[in-house]
Amino acid sequence: MDRLWRLLAHYQGQTLNYSKLAGVLDLSVPTLKNYLGVLEQTYMVRLLPPFEANLKKRLVRSPKVYLRDSGILHALLEIEDFDHLLAHPQVGESWEGFIIEQLLAVMPRWRPSFLRTSNGTEVDLVLERGARRFVFEIKLSKAPQPSRGFHALVGELQPEAATILASIDAPFEWRRGIWVMDLAAAITHWGEA
Repeated sequence: MDRLWRLLAHYQGQTLNYSKLAGVLDLSVPTLKNYLGVLEQTYMVRLLPPFEANLKKRLVRSPKVYLRDSGILHALLEIEDFDHLLAHPQVGESWEGFIIEQLLAVMPRWRPSFLRTSNGTEVDLVLERGARRFVFEIKLSKAPQPSRGFHALVGELQPEAATILASIDAPFEWRRGIWVMDLAAAITHWGEA
């Protein structure tokens, strides 16, 4: 179990390859899935499912894995202070997992997923409820630069709203219909949705 926890910490925010992870742990794939099921049901791990849609692109079909408690994640990665966190190679994945958990805490009835095409174009979080759809790109930057692919996916998905979450001081409209805001503004805004 200790090895599983440490590997999951290093897999934070990545798509899950069950066969590869099971091989490293010397487990069968069904046993690994059982362990992950227990961790997911006890709210320790989030397996973020891939977006299901009929887009004209090949989509990644494996879930992304996140340790839901960033304190446990940082302990497993032996991150001891804020400066060490900022210098760590997984700081972006840590931030992404933290933001996802905070948004889902204020939007519990929304169905979460992520979207990644086979060429690597990605939307970090898609939230759906009924016919409503919101998309989020998460950046650990004061000057976020979403990719051209993000804009293309937003165009194809036609969400009610597209938001780039970043460490900025004040919300602003990046392009028509795409807003950039910090976590506090997002929680205030989307917590009412």
